[in-house]
Amino acid sequence: MKQTEKSNKAQVVKAVIVFLRLFMCETLAKRIAGMLLLVSGIPNKQITELTGLCDKSVRTLKKSVESGEHENLFKINVVGHKGKLADIETEIINEINKNDYSSQQQIADMVNEKYGIKVTQATISRLLKKTV
Repeated sequence: MKQTEKSNKAQVVKAVIVFLRLFMCETLAKRIAGMLLLVSGIPNKQITELTGLCDKSVRTLKKSVESGEHENLFKINVVGHKGKLADIETEIINEINKNDYSSQQQIADMVNEKYGIKVTQATISRLLKKTV
């Protein structure tokens, strides 16, 4: 491939990624560009050069596209996990408002008795700060 042809392709791919970044994060934009290049038959090494994806990411994309499991590629991992109290926060706050609790330990004990979830005073403190 001629050098000018290669640089034209690189410019087009970079422009597409910049455009996609208007609507999504850079990681997702690169994945989409990489998938399009993969289904177009572009070699992995060239996709790495054009998109800035690492070789391992390109191989993962290729496996996902070939197996038809590409839906998960559109998700970005969110750091952290769902908290213990996520499903019952409003119920706990309502219970706190109905009754007279004078300490975070009393609230933690109530959560343990009523919902069977052991929580620390620090967890109750974070919950209270979040709902203020």
